[in-house]
Amino acid sequence: MSRTMKNNGFSLIEVMVAMVISGVALMGTLAAVEISARHVQQGGLTSKAIELAQARLEAKRSVRWRSLLEDDLDHDGTRETLMADDGQGADITAGDGIYTARYERDGVTVVWMIETERPGPLGSAALVMIRAVASYAGLNGHKREVQVATIRANPNFVGQR
Repeated sequence: MSRTMKNNGFSLIEVMVAMVISGVALMGTLAAVEISARHVQQGGLTSKAIELAQARLEAKRSVRWRSLLEDDLDHDGTRETLMADDGQGADITAGDGIYTARYERDGVTVVWMIETERPGPLGSAALVMIRAVASYAGLNGHKREVQVATIRANPNFVGQR
């Protein structure tokens, strides 16, 4: 009698090779998902920085001239920040005509400045440049910045520039 073996299934070696190939493919896919998730998170942080910088700029454009150096950051009617030209904190040089303030929110540091066209009190300036800089930690810990700026005219200015 002769015996014939039927080969209806996979051998153990074939199954193990298929598992190794599937594992390598899965690890590559997971690495790609991790990289894309980091880039999505970075994009969200960039959007947040742009939003915060533009919000500071628009807040400064919308207030009365005499209130330009005051900030109500949480909109409760109480002033939290008074911008200063004193060389302290975010302000680098005292008396240079650049009034500066800063705050941090959601991992983004926002510094906003009001720069008069020439050093002196804000009330005597014809024009000011309003600038907001939002900085945050980018991929690999590198510092990233977003800057926005505009110019605003003093509606009460009388005189020559």
